[in-house]
Amino acid sequence: MFYSKMDRNATRDRLFLAAVPDAATADRIFRMSNVLKRAYGFTGKLTEPNRLHVSLFFLGGLPDEMVRPACAALADVRLPPFNVVFDRSVSLRGRADNRPFVLIGGDGPSELKSLRQMIGAVLTRSGLRQRANTNFFPHITLLYDASSAEEHPVEPVAWTVNELCSFAVKEATSM
Repeated sequence: MFYSKMDRNATRDRLFLAAVPDAATADRIFRMSNVLKRAYGFTGKLTEPNRLHVSLFFLGGLPDEMVRPACAALADVRLPPFNVVFDRSVSLRGRADNRPFVLIGGDGPSELKSLRQMIGAVLTRSGLRQRANTNFFPHITLLYDASSAEEHPVEPVAWTVNELCSFAVKEATSM
């Protein structure tokens, strides 16, 4: 079963929900990132393996009194484990000097969309409706760079999503 792992001590920080690859898959993605960085001549800093993720929800700076109810509500999210596959790389739009270079996928991320819809419904029922926006494009950010690259196939990277991870990140930190 899919379950959520929440940091209930994450007050005064920004709560961030993500699907995170296992360590071996994260290392594989990082190695692939190195190859792609050299191939495209990017100069941006690679995302470290322990920071690779698919963002599901950024909950902003929740007031302390809302963190625990949000965590409790999300702890009830249940879903069978599912596989995700990322098989293409592309640069997304962003600031001209800071475009995200990412992995995207075919059918696997559709299950991430379903998971996100389920989480959005839970957040809405928990009084966090304004934070449950509908914009979602599943991707893994490999680096940011001034240069960009068109969409190209890459060797598929897959893992089984079986838990929702939450992180408390400081305002000055970005995931």
